[in-house]
Amino acid sequence: MCPIRTIVDVVTATAFADMGALLSRREHQVMHCAAQGMTNAQIAAELAVSTHAVKFHLASIYRKLGVANRTEATAHYVTALTGSVRPVS
Repeated sequence: MCPIRTIVDVVTATAFADMGALLSRREHQVMHCAAQGMTNAQIAAELAVSTHAVKFHLASIYRKLGVANRTEATAHYVTALTGSVRPVS
């Protein structure tokens, strides 16, 4: 295996672990759905919670990540998962 790839894997795992420590299990679930482009109503249906609960979790996520909106939160989440931000086509 290429040493650079190993370093990237370690950095990515560390970033995701840091986010793992930062967000609760439910916040991870909400963020995973949001990152897939689901609406609040779709997330609520998927997780069997109210849309108010989804909004509450998203607000908590934004605060913990130090971001202002869903787009920034998704960029942080994707970066933690992949180690890079990919441009939208």
